[in-house]
Amino acid sequence: MTFDLVIRNGTVVDGLGNPPVTADVAVRDGVIVEVGAVTGIGRREIDATGLLVTPGFVDLHTHYDGQAIWSERLNPSSAHGVTTVVMGNCGVGFAPCRTEDHEVLVDVMAGVEDIPGVVMVDGLPWHWESFPEFLDALDSRRRDIDVAAFLPHSPLRVYVMGQRGVDREVATPEDLAMMRKLAAEAVAAGALGFASSRLTLHKTSGGQPIPSYEASYAEIEAIARGVEDAGGGLIQFVPDLLAEDYEGALSAVFDVAAEVGLPVTFTMAIGNAGPPLYLDALAMVEKANANGGNVTGQIFPRPIGLVLGLQLSGNPFITYPSYRQIADLPLAERVALMHKPEVRQRILTDTPSADGHPLMFASQAFDYMFPLGESPDYEPAASESIAARARARGVSPLEEAYDRLLDDDGHAMLLVTLANFRDNSLDTVAELIGRDDVVLGLGDGGAHYGMICDASFPTYLLTHWVRDRPSGRLSLPAAVRELTSVPARVAGLADRGRIAVGYKADLNVLDADGLRLHRPVVVHDLPGGGRRLDQSADGYVATVVSGEVIAENGVPTTARPGKLIRGRQSAPA
Repeated sequence: MTFDLVIRNGTVVDGLGNPPVTADVAVRDGVIVEVGAVTGIGRREIDATGLLVTPGFVDLHTHYDGQAIWSERLNPSSAHGVTTVVMGNCGVGFAPCRTEDHEVLVDVMAGVEDIPGVVMVDGLPWHWESFPEFLDALDSRRRDIDVAAFLPHSPLRVYVMGQRGVDREVATPEDLAMMRKLAAEAVAAGALGFASSRLTLHKTSGGQPIPSYEASYAEIEAIARGVEDAGGGLIQFVPDLLAEDYEGALSAVFDVAAEVGLPVTFTMAIGNAGPPLYLDALAMVEKANANGGNVTGQIFPRPIGLVLGLQLSGNPFITYPSYRQIADLPLAERVALMHKPEVRQRILTDTPSADGHPLMFASQAFDYMFPLGESPDYEPAASESIAARARARGVSPLEEAYDRLLDDDGHAMLLVTLANFRDNSLDTVAELIGRDDVVLGLGDGGAHYGMICDASFPTYLLTHWVRDRPSGRLSLPAAVRELTSVPARVAGLADRGRIAVGYKADLNVLDADGLRLHRPVVVHDLPGGGRRLDQSADGYVATVVSGEVIAENGVPTTARPGKLIRGRQSAPA
């Protein structure tokens, strides 16, 4: 018997948490057809002796809405074993949208997700108006991995209400009826559900709250009922994590989900200090699920934070007039100037501009700011913080940050750990990973191009959490389960995320000992030459999508088997 692909003699980690076994995996027509001792031959064979074979990874929280249109590769995600991504998160996206509202949605995406407006203007053809037409546009393009999409709340609101939606006026009964109708149409066409955000920090590039901010209970319910009208789907939302009434920030969507009967997944963060509000969130999740709900909190397995640098969207001097005078110079010229004592003195003694900057709240959090080396440490010791290093040198934190930014000829980067780093460790995250009501996510691939590069978290999980962390490590089967079958289940994609006969042939062949995560780098491969952060890894011997090898030893092939996933997928018989 002949197969399209046979992976021989690998250590198979099935994605369900079972102990690894040595086995062959045979693939035909994009589906796994044999697992065990395969006697037939493959048109293509991979010798996986001494290597791991896992299902392809599933990332629930990305923003590839634009990149999936203008690029055939969804990296960094596809460079880290991810074979399925879900986009449209946080309720931002590009459909539905009338021509006159293009600038509004670009403004929202630029502000919330740090995608430069010029990149979207150059990269988006806008060959769509309705959400089903946007899905058709996605479906018509070639790409390396599979994509699925939520109906985003903010574009829906603007499409139905126009400027009233932008101004966050209360939706009328007629508005609600139209939102419900369009939500049903979107799900019928293939949306996985709908996504929304109520986070205070989510603002347009002009500094205004996004359209979905503080949307009424009635509005969320109307959209949810539209999803249910078309057969159901998942609600994804970002609560106002900074709200004093944290319970109130969650209850509206939880109550809607319970009323309508839809599953919910929401962003959950662990504060570095202060009251442990995440415990309140978990208590609400437990209560909702005990009452028959289906709610999961999404957490990120390393600190939620920002990357700062002279090449990036932010640094500690971004609001200093003396720095702004040279900020647009080429990097080499800027670094040469900053090395001059008189320029150094002028910047360090300057006063920040009163007009502020969206990143100012984080750009001088020196107790939670750390140099990010070539082998990036995302759980650094407190003694490595900019504040601690400054004390050891007998200088101010500003001086230490200034000097570190000039390292590596100005290519140095600083990690700011804004959340998930309670007591300067990831121990609290360790307590949550593996809970049935918690799922990994928040990689944000396709967004925050100049300040975040978190789509590499699968590699981090398999290195730091499985292999390298001194204590509180995850077992390999548990880690692979959290990257595969668990997010697939939450998304309603029951056809993938495990190695078993009949399941989709999305697979990784990994060198466990050779896995290594590199520091992010700045590349200029966006439309119009736009800048973004990218991050690579060693140890990925092969990544397979629908039976086709899309990358070998970290090098992409020409295969583009990725498809649009239209709606929830049932498990094979």
